[in-house]
Amino acid sequence: MNCAVFDTNVVVSGFLSPVGPPGRIVEWVRNGSVQAVMDDRIAAEYAEVLKRPLFLLPVTEVNLVLDAIRSRAFWVEVVAGQMVCGLPDADDAPFLECARAAGVPLVTGNVRHFPKSVAGDVKVLTPAQFIATFER
Repeated sequence: MNCAVFDTNVVVSGFLSPVGPPGRIVEWVRNGSVQAVMDDRIAAEYAEVLKRPLFLLPVTEVNLVLDAIRSRAFWVEVVAGQMVCGLPDADDAPFLECARAAGVPLVTGNVRHFPKSVAGDVKVLTPAQFIATFER
């Protein structure tokens, strides 16, 4: 099974525009074709951001999709030695830490937020790049 860590911006974009690459990814994660890798920090951020009034997303639908994602997710526990520093936005650290802990790619719409100097061996992909690798 294909697994990856999906940055919150990918999940939000998938809800807001279901026809683009992020929308396809959200559908794949929801239906189990792709497995999201996450920890409690990522799950909490997904829920908090998707329920912001700014996005006008139906809470019932958000809860259904989040429940499906969480129930099919590969859960990781990040230990102290896997913590990262030096990202432009420290709030992005859980995504890189989970990707590193699980040995999977990180999919984000903001590749520049994860410079190679910090990401190291973790593949950082755009949603379109992830879809291209998935469909091979």
